[in-house]
Amino acid sequence: MLNRHLFTAVLAVLVLFLCTTASAAPKIVATIMPIHSLVAGVMQGVGEPDLIVRGVASPHHYQLRPSDATKLQNASVVFWVGGSFETFLQKPLGILGHNARVVTLIKTKEIRLLHNRRGGAWEDHDEQHGEHAGYTEHENELGHQQFDAHLWLDPENAKKIVDLIVVELSAVDPVNAVTYISNGGQLKHRIEMLALTLAKRLAPVRNTPYVVSHDAYQYLERYYGLNAVGSITVSPEQRPSAQRLKALRVKIKELGARCVFSEPQFETALVKTMIEGTSAKRGILDPLGSIFRPGADAYFDMMNANVSAIVDCLSKG
Repeated sequence: MLNRHLFTAVLAVLVLFLCTTASAAPKIVATIMPIHSLVAGVMQGVGEPDLIVRGVASPHHYQLRPSDATKLQNASVVFWVGGSFETFLQKPLGILGHNARVVTLIKTKEIRLLHNRRGGAWEDHDEQHGEHAGYTEHENELGHQQFDAHLWLDPENAKKIVDLIVVELSAVDPVNAVTYISNGGQLKHRIEMLALTLAKRLAPVRNTPYVVSHDAYQYLERYYGLNAVGSITVSPEQRPSAQRLKALRVKIKELGARCVFSEPQFETALVKTMIEGTSAKRGILDPLGSIFRPGADAYFDMMNANVSAIVDCLSKG
């Protein structure tokens, strides 16, 4: 009788273990906050993804920690933009993430890409860049270094990323596929409503010229038809030449650029230098939303905050 009860107890524990294991959320990793936020939105009610780059840390200079390495080793799926953006992950992913599905967003055909621009003053985009002025199809044979990696700032791209997340999570966790699909649909609707709201808020300042510290916002600019006229530098790793700074200062004065935007991750000294002797104000933009608490709302908080910064700095008064 004792053995029978023991067998029944062991069987019950085994069944409970198997059921728990089957429904457990997969280990998912996202490298930066905007992508992590979209993954978290799709995973609501199932689990929480892990985030690598937190706070004001820059993906251009990030140092991988032991805890990050553990996350990558245990991951079922890793979402990252690509080696041209999270440069610190190029080698570690090959070693630590070999058991995971590595999803490289910049190589995803459904996502619309923009070519990198030069730093300094920008002329009319169509005249300066010709066929490279607008969104382009992927040109894998040319590599992806030529493409702007800040692709999540376009709401249409954000929706495509959500679709991709749903597909990838459903593949590794089919038990929760219905939840992922439902969450994805709600998340895309929320992004659509956000895009409409932001368009209305930006409408009064669409034609007002401004300058950014580095060229991270052209997806936002193109989607909403904003009038950015130049960047101090293309990338935070590249310090601008004296000639470029001089040309940009002339542009600021000639066009009456109302604002020069810096970022919380990078030094503001150059921005202060740029606006000396001009009527331009200084504002702050953050393409990574570094001040916000990671989670499903963070993407929306980031987009709203950046638009608020643009409207506040460009508005008269």
